[in-house]
Amino acid sequence: MNASLKLSLSGLRAHKRRFVGTLTAILLGVAFLTGTLVMGDTLRASFDSLFGNATSGTDAVVRSTSVVTVEGESQGTRSSVAASLADDIAQVPGVAAAVPRIEGAGQLIGADGEPIGGQGPPTLAGYWIQDTALNPYALAEGRAPERSGEVVVNRGAAETGDLALGDTTVLRTPDPVKVTVVGLATFGGEGGMAQVTYTGMTRADAEKYLTPKPGDAAGILVRAGPGTSQQEVVAALTPVLPEGVEAITGEQSAQENTDMISGQFLTLFTTFLLVFSGVALLVSVFSIHNTFAIVVAQRTRENALLRALGASRRQIVGSTLVESVAVGLVASAAGLLGGIGVAAGLQALFPAIGFPFPEGELVISGLSMALPFAVGLLVCVGSALLPAVKAGRTAPLAALRETAVDDSGASRSRAFIGIGLLLAAVAVVLTGVLATPSLWLASAGAVLALAAFVVLGPVASSYAVRVLGGPLRGANRGLARRNALRSPKRTAATATALMIGVAVVSLFTVFGASLKATMDQTVARSFAGDVAVSTPAFGAGGSGLSPRLAPALAELPEVETAVGLGQGVAEIDGEGRALTVTDPAALARSFDLGAVQGWLAGLGTDGIAVADTEADKSGLKPGSTTELAFTDGSRHTFTVKAVYEQSELAGDYVVTREAWAPHQAQDSDRLVAVSFADGVPADAGKAAVEDVTAAYGNPDVQTRDEYAESSAGGIDTMLTLVYALLALAVLIALLGIANTLTLAVHERTRELGLLRAVGQTRAQSKAMVRWESVLVAAFGTVGGLALGGFLGWVLVKASDGASDSAFAFTVPPLQLTVVALVGLAAGAVAAWRPARRAARLDVLRAIATE
Repeated sequence: MNASLKLSLSGLRAHKRRFVGTLTAILLGVAFLTGTLVMGDTLRASFDSLFGNATSGTDAVVRSTSVVTVEGESQGTRSSVAASLADDIAQVPGVAAAVPRIEGAGQLIGADGEPIGGQGPPTLAGYWIQDTALNPYALAEGRAPERSGEVVVNRGAAETGDLALGDTTVLRTPDPVKVTVVGLATFGGEGGMAQVTYTGMTRADAEKYLTPKPGDAAGILVRAGPGTSQQEVVAALTPVLPEGVEAITGEQSAQENTDMISGQFLTLFTTFLLVFSGVALLVSVFSIHNTFAIVVAQRTRENALLRALGASRRQIVGSTLVESVAVGLVASAAGLLGGIGVAAGLQALFPAIGFPFPEGELVISGLSMALPFAVGLLVCVGSALLPAVKAGRTAPLAALRETAVDDSGASRSRAFIGIGLLLAAVAVVLTGVLATPSLWLASAGAVLALAAFVVLGPVASSYAVRVLGGPLRGANRGLARRNALRSPKRTAATATALMIGVAVVSLFTVFGASLKATMDQTVARSFAGDVAVSTPAFGAGGSGLSPRLAPALAELPEVETAVGLGQGVAEIDGEGRALTVTDPAALARSFDLGAVQGWLAGLGTDGIAVADTEADKSGLKPGSTTELAFTDGSRHTFTVKAVYEQSELAGDYVVTREAWAPHQAQDSDRLVAVSFADGVPADAGKAAVEDVTAAYGNPDVQTRDEYAESSAGGIDTMLTLVYALLALAVLIALLGIANTLTLAVHERTRELGLLRAVGQTRAQSKAMVRWESVLVAAFGTVGGLALGGFLGWVLVKASDGASDSAFAFTVPPLQLTVVALVGLAAGAVAAWRPARRAARLDVLRAIATE
């Protein structure tokens, strides 16, 4: 072992406390990254196993080839096939059994009268298949449904809704159906497929409530005979299937279901977590760099002596990097173990708060271990590189000086570069959000803005600390302000770690508030009704509302207009589009559509109304014709009879129920808007509406303000999760502040001893260190609020430019004030240990320290 390596390791052993903060920062960042990767691998394996076990008896699936996929959907809407096709398939050689798969949306009502599920994962109902090999659900308790009204419920949904065998409840299909629970089922050995709910019915009930007409099926499930492989049975089926119908293997069907979740939802979920891992590691970079910069400054005489004794620059640089490698190795290794614990914690946490994750053993792959370990090591070594190079430039004559404190200021060139970056950021952002709306340009401008803040930090710190510390009075507070001003680079680097965490928190806070304001604005501008009857606004689950509800409400003497908004899909100009199915005349009375060209009331069965943004894209106007291709394979030419201005709630394309009826699957409404008759008090009108809706599964009846608030309910859930994840980045920033102060106390030992000798008390010594920490935290918090607010504005404006909807930008003062107070409190907390250490210094030993 060479001399520089021995010197590095002995230095680490002698001063291991100096690197506690660095080691902890790396450990936390690596642990979160490892936990994210392990969690992703575990969930993918769990879903693979879940679908594989549940569909292991299905060798082939026969289905329609006609499918329409709307932007944002995963699998699209597929046409039905004839259920009678199962009888023909059963006669094909190599086929042991074939049964129709009849399913649709069906939402159970729990014992408390509230709907079960529907906040994201779907709520399914279907024909309870008697062939146990072909039924993905297995009967765990009770029996199969035998008579109309009897159902089997997956065990997870029954537990959530407090339902037991023999209980009677309501199933929304979306028409309310009174059902009795006679059996409980499992899916792949679990209580259900994550948070998806399932209700199994008799075939007659399934055809009656879940299909547009008896004889339709979503597909045909096929079980092969002994000795026949899945590929062989598919090959045998293909020649006998009618046009527009295909056969795929059971493995392929299971893989498609897995890809629907892991390919989109899980990818989005893990990407979401990886972003926060990146933020945590970015914060770690500043904390680690600052620690090594301070340590190098404190070792100026030591390194100079080594140079004077013959050590080369390369050896000094190598000695510092060896320390960073040692710290990185230990921290990354510990982070891997911590990451496995994080994954186990996430696995237990997310199902508890409603996220659709199945249970399963943790899957730990080589990549999930190697990648975080390498990232942690690179972050640690990379952060120490510049301080190591600076250490190598130490001149031998520095051994004769007593400078051990980094009191370097901000150079003029840094100021020019920072201002240049800031001007470039503003120019790119304005171009990306105002001139030529582009998310890429806006993102590039945001990155430049972050770089400008980092470069300008030392320049701004001197002015900011003077301004922020100006109101502080008293000798100890004045000393705290001077200590914070002593090294602008150190203050800026320490504060930047907190600034990034606060900036991301502020960014999401501003964006979330803007989304809620946008929803309020949309409802206020477009919704002209008095109350809204709605399904869950967050997620795609739920069964919707019965299309019979709006006519029933319209008959009330308290109601002037009740209009339901249904949903349909069709291809227009080769692209899948969502259709709003409604009564256009009533729609215009309950929603503000803006200026309307043409005649909405005259759509009939061959007319369509189009939003002006879509009309401009496609070159449509009143009198134009366009072809709609439906999922049932039919194509029809529609005439554009109206073009309307506002489409936030009405959608981009409107057709009548009569036009949609021949092509509908399971008809439902997503919203019913109700306007009261003149003179009807709001309370009386709402009560009358609630009396009617109680017979339709008891959906929510909300005022306009309540509807706007519930529509934005998912935003609060998202923000809560974001704040919880960002707590890690803030914690790492606090460790950086604490570590910097601890090292500062070490290098000021003699100074602190002299202050104590001339009369400073322990309490005053603590207060001095604590106020210094608060000033640094205040600088980081103010910078983070400014940067986060700016980035929030950029994100809102970029989203506005990339969307047809108008986004409202708003700054929530209360939430941002809370963020500011938390940042200041964090500074006080970070100073606890360094302040305590400063107060406990032995006065005589401190004065004698060199």
